[in-house]
Amino acid sequence: MEVRADRERCLGAGMCVLTAPEVFDQDAEDGLVLLLRTRLPHADRDLEDAREAAGLCPAEAITLV
Repeated sequence: MEVRADRERCLGAGMCVLTAPEVFDQDAEDGLVLLLRTRLPHADRDLEDAREAAGLCPAEAITLV
């Protein structure tokens, strides 16, 4: 599964980093989302965390396809 993050929509709330730290980080300069991993296997625990992070994102900047 592919993880996408829209930095244009990102508010820098950091919910993604708190929920899935193996998948997301925040840019030290602007606080916006950074992807550490863009592809996650279906059986990967990080995929479940990324799904949860997408649901918690207040800007709806994270999608999984």
